[in-house]
Amino acid sequence: MNVLLIGSGGREHALAYKICQSPLLKSLFIAPGNAGTLNLGAKNPATNVNLKISNHSEIVAFCREKQIELVVVGPEVPLVAGIADDLRAEGVLVFGPNKKAAQLEGSKKFTKELCEKMQIPTADYGSFDSLEAALEYLKTKTAPIVIKADGLAAGKGVTVATTLQQAEKAIYDCLDGHFGSAGARVIIEEFLEGEEVSFFAICDGKNFIPLATAQDHKRAFDGDKGPNTGGMGAFSPATILTEKLTAQVEREIIAPTMLGMQELGADFSGVLYAGLILTNQGPKLIEYNVRFGDPECQVLMMRLKSDLLEILIASAKGDLSGIKPVWHNNAALSVVMATKGYPGSYNNGSKIGSLNGLENKNVKIFHAGTVQKGNSLVANGGRVLNVTAMASSINEARKKAYEVVENIDWNEGFWRTDIGKKADKDIK
Repeated sequence: MNVLLIGSGGREHALAYKICQSPLLKSLFIAPGNAGTLNLGAKNPATNVNLKISNHSEIVAFCREKQIELVVVGPEVPLVAGIADDLRAEGVLVFGPNKKAAQLEGSKKFTKELCEKMQIPTADYGSFDSLEAALEYLKTKTAPIVIKADGLAAGKGVTVATTLQQAEKAIYDCLDGHFGSAGARVIIEEFLEGEEVSFFAICDGKNFIPLATAQDHKRAFDGDKGPNTGGMGAFSPATILTEKLTAQVEREIIAPTMLGMQELGADFSGVLYAGLILTNQGPKLIEYNVRFGDPECQVLMMRLKSDLLEILIASAKGDLSGIKPVWHNNAALSVVMATKGYPGSYNNGSKIGSLNGLENKNVKIFHAGTVQKGNSLVANGGRVLNVTAMASSINEARKKAYEVVENIDWNEGFWRTDIGKKADKDIK
């Protein structure tokens, strides 16, 4: 099978790494890929291709030329823009939801309204496109309180305000254009106490299959300090999500979401990623994403024993019957190495020392923001490398990952030193 994978981050490198292990694969193209995806799979060769992923007609023409049989869409932006619709109209199989279903991530208001309709537990909220109305609503609330841009803001459109003054500033930032069109509407949301966890399910439009659990670290600095980022590290399994809680999430959150989307004529296929918070009242939905998490995908791909491509094809064809993903019993942990200044302003172009000899079958370095310039590996983004290790426990995986991190020569990089420590209390 000829496959096109869309995206350029650590998530896409991890997906490519796993897809290349499939005996079903003939050739894999990654658009645009990164320095890490340049060298994937001697048996099943992978090739980076310079396609503009916002140009859907260019993607469709490439699929025709290369006889692409499956397109796997990694990031959310092209899904929300309707790339899956355009490809399916040309008879191409796509792993990922259509434009209408992708509103689960593209609009927080859409998701909140679905939660109300289907009685899915989530935070109370108000939704506003008027500054005056938003500020009037805020006067009726107390801090802490959460302010969110309604649309896609690359994981940075959320402010957990500890004072109403901070909340007011965040509202101004959203509605004054700080996040562009993503902030044209603002969501003011109840602050929920509890631990956050990620839940993933593969869906075929009608049915879903839960995947392994994971937990990420959103804040930039140790101790969950600093601004929110796209994610500074992750581990799997999420030890706090027990079998009982998992069953409750499936019953109260995922199943009614799938049913509600069918009732809207927006059957959901692809990967449904629920960001949850475990409150004293039980699990509640924070938000949905319509693609694999990043960096959660990296730890999931390390732990997955099954053929990923077989699972993606089944989802794309709308029939997951007979699919039962098998996982390594081991734990996995990923540490994100980011450019100094991230998630604020930072400089691209810093050189990274050779990574030769640092990987083995249980340690992989997934590239997120890298380019190859001659013989030099160069940083080209905020999050740059994902050092990912698998071991018998989260604690052992953490040790392995940080051993590699400390041996990477990159003066302009920084990383958290406490990824996975929150799981220590649950490690046996």
